[in-house]
Amino acid sequence: MAIDGQEDRSTKLIQIGIALSSERNLDRLLEMILDLARDLTHADAGTLYLVREESQDLKFEIAHNQTLGTRVGGTSGNEAKIPPVPLVRDGSPNLANVSAYVANTGQLVNIPDVYEAEGFDFTGPRKYDEFTGYRTKSMLCIPMRNHETEIIGVLQLINALDPATRQVIPFASEHVDLTSALASQAAVALTNAKLIQDLKNLFDAIIKSIATAIEEKSPYTGGHIRRVAELTMTIAQAVNETTDGPFAGIHFTPDEMEELRIAAWMHDIGKITTPEHVVDKSTKLEAIVDRIEMIKARFDSIRRDCETSALKKKIDLLTTGTADPDQLHQIDEELNQQLTQLDDDLNFIVTINKGGEFMEDEKLERLRAIARRTYTANGEERPYLTENEVYNLSIKRGTLNLEDRKIIENHALMSIKMLRELPFPKKLKHVPEYAGGHHEKLNGKGYPFGLTADQLSLQARIMAVADIFEALTAHDRPYKKPMPLSKAIQILGFFVKDQDIDKDVVDLFVKQHIFEDYAKREMDPTQIDEVKVQ
Repeated sequence: MAIDGQEDRSTKLIQIGIALSSERNLDRLLEMILDLARDLTHADAGTLYLVREESQDLKFEIAHNQTLGTRVGGTSGNEAKIPPVPLVRDGSPNLANVSAYVANTGQLVNIPDVYEAEGFDFTGPRKYDEFTGYRTKSMLCIPMRNHETEIIGVLQLINALDPATRQVIPFASEHVDLTSALASQAAVALTNAKLIQDLKNLFDAIIKSIATAIEEKSPYTGGHIRRVAELTMTIAQAVNETTDGPFAGIHFTPDEMEELRIAAWMHDIGKITTPEHVVDKSTKLEAIVDRIEMIKARFDSIRRDCETSALKKKIDLLTTGTADPDQLHQIDEELNQQLTQLDDDLNFIVTINKGGEFMEDEKLERLRAIARRTYTANGEERPYLTENEVYNLSIKRGTLNLEDRKIIENHALMSIKMLRELPFPKKLKHVPEYAGGHHEKLNGKGYPFGLTADQLSLQARIMAVADIFEALTAHDRPYKKPMPLSKAIQILGFFVKDQDIDKDVVDLFVKQHIFEDYAKREMDPTQIDEVKVQ
């Protein structure tokens, strides 16, 4: 019978080890460890402490008391307000508190009755009993050692119960051995879970630091990645909460949500390769510097030439003695017309250089007419504007020419290439696809691959809507005025009509008023106007 009992305990420990090794959530793991320890020893209550090296104490993590019906810490939702137990006092190891003694010495402590025990300070349990009416009697404290034999915590069990009579008894020696084995298994499982969580935290921090580095390339896109990531996850959560309509049967799992979150944070990673003068091109003529200043200097030179020419005409008339007031007045009138025209043309060029207004055909023709005019410098006839200046100033919308746009658009392909180099685990295998697909369009006119609706995942479609809406409503772009909320929603409708983005995602975004919550958090109050939701 003894052998049978030993086999049963071994089988149970194996099952426990499997269960512990499969749990990755720290709170649930702590809960499981204490529950299993109490179950093995028939303990009425228990507490689990974890060692904190930085503060040299035992942090109270979780406590159960079956008699009192209390569960604190862990997954209970009840905050643990018990202060930590110091491991050091007055520069020496704390050996007075039993849990600190176990953590400091690595020796387990089995006490039949704490009220009769000597050598430890049980003021805490006595006060607890006085306050609650509970009677703390038998106690078992076991160190939790990880695979490197480091003590990472203490398992404290209280009041072993006789299974038959439910009376409090001392902890049996066989239960001590079992719980010691459990504590070792639990410590290893806990260390592994913490290591995995630490690696996830590190990976997350690296992702966000990369995002910060990308946004530091331009003072005008700060916060873009964060806003897109947060908005993407808000829309995805709304999909999960939808019980009717096209998304009624769709629910992203926690792993799928994490996969999408990482993709959203890394969707612009390819911009690391994009030159700063393109990312930060705030005017049409900007390269390393804004070449509008060169045009201003040129027009200033032309102005001086006009003034010099007029003055020379006056001097010639006065020198020959043929000047009369009417001739001199006519020269002044012609000069004033020339200077007025120069100023007007320069103001026009400065305005269209900002890229804030759409370039209609009339404006393009005026630009070409200005470019056809010539002036003389160093005996050489030159146009008012160079071919390259005309080319850039002719950009119809925004500040990017065709070459600039190709460089910018290349960031999506670079994002995919860079992310494919990373050894993502299986549950994150779609990160490159989602991250690199946020500029694709349902009609196949997007980039980098020109994918069509049947090739685009819902995750990529969600991110595309988030990316577009953030760009439309951003109030820190120097080349455009902040767009009113109602106009941004209207433009989303135009994109839907042109089959650029997903209608169902936009409908959810609007009808669930996701755009309103975003506007309150991220937009300038002057942009927020009334939006009629049908």
